Amino acid sequence: MRKVYATADAALAGIVKDGMTIMSGGFGLCGIPETLIEALCKTGVKDLTVVSNNCGVDGVGLGVLLESGQIRKMISSYVGENKTFANLYLSGRLELEFNPQGTLAERIRAGGAGIPAFFTKTGVGTIVAEGKEIRDFNNEAYVMEFGLTAEVSLVHAWKGDTEGNLVYRKTARNFNPNMATAGKITVAEVEHLVQPGEIDPDDIMTPGVFVHRIVHVPGAKKHIEQRTVRKRDAA
Repeated sequence: MRKVYATADAALAGIVKDGMTIMSGGFGLCGIPETLIEALCKTGVKDLTVVSNNCGVDGVGLGVLLESGQIRKMISSYVGENKTFANLYLSGRLELEFNPQGTLAERIRAGGAGIPAFFTKTGVGTIVAEGKEIRDFNNEAYVMEFGLTAEVSLVHAWKGDTEGNLVYRKTARNFNPNMATAGKITVAEVEHLVQPGEIDPDDIMTPGVFVHRIVHVPGAKKHIEQRTVRKRDAA
């Protein structure tokens, strides 16, 4: 089966629709599938539920989908860098399901592993646990959380081969591997596309069986979310 598509637009053709749930990998602006997000914006699909640790920043990453009004609900952990997000949520135009960051990661991992639900101590006694089942294990309270899946997962990898085997680099490994397993259809953008056998099997982080479509994005943008510098020492 041919997995490599010439453009991000072609890679999304026929698989996105209004009202669907989409996962988007990365952490902050590191490792986000920016090219695929921009292509998703161009499709005009709306009423999306998006699962992502955060929602980009104003005008970058998932922020462009917020500005275009295509996202109905976010399932996230951290949204503090996006003023558009805050304005939409506070005005009631955007639904939000907050999760502790570790819980969000585990919900995605569980969904990809076929685990429908699990119990965790995180959030017990807080608003996170409101309306959820609480159960006692060894005289301690745990809250039940459901696994998460998506109709389409969008991920970014540093290297991949034409069979879909993927390697992530450093912080870009956050959320991308788990989301790749939790999507019914996973679309990967890769910075370096190679032939099968060129990646050491021990280096593969996502096996190609989980990846359905690939687009090559050489020269991917590298945004810095918070730039911090110090003055040079006197000569």
